[in-house]
Amino acid sequence: MKQKFILYSVFFVSILANTACSAQKPATTVVDPDIWVRKNFKLEVVQTDLKNPRFMLLNDAGTLFVSFPEKGEIKALRDANGDGYYETVGNFISGHKKVHAMQWVDGWLWYAETGAIFKSRDTNGDGVADETITVIADGKLPKEGGHWWRSLLISNNRIYTSIGCSGNIDDDTETERLKIWSFALDGSDKKLFCGGLRNTEKLVVRPGTSEIWGMDHGSDWFGGVMEKKLGDGSQPITDNNPPCEMNKYIEGGYYGHPYITGNKLPRYEFMDRPDIVKLAAKTIVPEWSCGAHWAPNAMCFYTGNKFPTTYLNDAIVAYHGSWNRSEKGGYQVTHVMFENGKPYGELPLVKFLDKSSDLLGRPVDVVNDNKGGILISDDWGGKIYRLTYAEEGIGNK
Repeated sequence: MKQKFILYSVFFVSILANTACSAQKPATTVVDPDIWVRKNFKLEVVQTDLKNPRFMLLNDAGTLFVSFPEKGEIKALRDANGDGYYETVGNFISGHKKVHAMQWVDGWLWYAETGAIFKSRDTNGDGVADETITVIADGKLPKEGGHWWRSLLISNNRIYTSIGCSGNIDDDTETERLKIWSFALDGSDKKLFCGGLRNTEKLVVRPGTSEIWGMDHGSDWFGGVMEKKLGDGSQPITDNNPPCEMNKYIEGGYYGHPYITGNKLPRYEFMDRPDIVKLAAKTIVPEWSCGAHWAPNAMCFYTGNKFPTTYLNDAIVAYHGSWNRSEKGGYQVTHVMFENGKPYGELPLVKFLDKSSDLLGRPVDVVNDNKGGILISDDWGGKIYRLTYAEEGIGNK
């Protein structure tokens, strides 16, 4: 206990002494009034001094880790004075290649690069990792190229990571892409878990179960071959197809990409395959179909105690937003309702498009915070938000 007390004391002293900390919240923490928030919910900015924040992790001690893939950094943040705003402590890790997903296990921060997996910890309490172990060495996973990011989940004494398509509908079936792989905790015993994914950036476990869930991006230009015949640049098919997907990933499962999408619908480009109907037959359909091209980067299951009880163990989803649509779609955080382990409906909680479809933010990740709210990262605005349930009258609708 004495050793732990000393470490925590050093950690808090280092936070208060760090020049990145501010005595008060910056003025830029005011939320844009054009951001739509569901009635009885409140949105507040809890960090604004960031550039391209992507994925987040909050550990039991209240340290918020945020990944910055292109910089190869993970920053550690903490609400040192209890005002609800996270000050930057420093770079917990740096010098990596496109670091992405994270998980906290037994005092270690595990994290995935584009082609490797590591775990690090801070042994002297200064907010910077000083011990790092390579779990899966660089090059043992496909790296770089299209969809270079890697998910990371540690569950049932196994490591899980997904590897996306090298392009849009590239046939990577005979490669290590389009799959979730699992490993023993020391990086050995590599096994294929499931296949047919396009791009799942985050894996989560549904509370009270060992089920693995994730959001998969739908493919682009679904109607492109046919739409070219119109000659006017319109895309009436592509705008609405295919759906993005919420999947429950099971061992040995097949999810269709690149041949089959949505509810067992073949891609036009693969219609002539002699086995196309067999591929459709074995494809597992989405547990929930989402907006086309909405780009769901992350989901979490709500486990707090401040939202209405009907939200408990339901999914919260971050849609990064579309590029492959005539009109913007996504750019919001939603509530996907569950009953008996199955999704049955979806409602927006926060919309980052105004009434003129002008962009106000791009949600990347959502995580439970330690106050019963949901933290939302926005790489476009360089902010982290907290969504909380509030008194009557808060919110736009």
